[in-house]
Amino acid sequence: MKLLTLAVLLALTVGGVNAQSALKTSAQEVTADQVPQREKLKNDIIAKYLGIKQSLIVSDSVQAANAAAEFAAVLNQFKFKKLGLAEMNAATAMRGKLKGLATSIAGTTSINKQRNYFMELSEGMWVIIDRFVPEHVLLYEQKCPMTGKVWISDVKEIKNPYFPKNMLSCGEVTDTAGIAKP
Repeated sequence: MKLLTLAVLLALTVGGVNAQSALKTSAQEVTADQVPQREKLKNDIIAKYLGIKQSLIVSDSVQAANAAAEFAAVLNQFKFKKLGLAEMNAATAMRGKLKGLATSIAGTTSINKQRNYFMELSEGMWVIIDRFVPEHVLLYEQKCPMTGKVWISDVKEIKNPYFPKNMLSCGEVTDTAGIAKP
């Protein structure tokens, strides 16, 4: 699994993709009549991801499982557009990995297992976040100093989903993706 992640990261890096330079609006990806539908899908993906994160913050394993199942379902509807062959293959492989991790979260009510899967899910999401950012949305990559693992937030305020009981506000913003509303 780590080899796949490394291969995807390498492919995306070689292809020149990063969260800032490859950010494309829905209007650049699809025809004008499809833009609202594309934006709704992007908003749903981010909302479902944030739902998993919020459930882990409050240590609700049942809600985390439900949110993960919803995330996997909406991610399954997303089709990558306007990518070269290597980028398409790498992004598709990562989407498959993300769906698998979400399914693993949905398949257990062990909060510790869910958090471990979420660590991998978050790292993978950030690799291809530029494909999922809705217009006029700014997302933050945040990092837990205890694990070195990241998660994505729609606010700057730190709420650590990995250690919410003892270190809820422990972490830092390490990167951003998207553009805030004017």
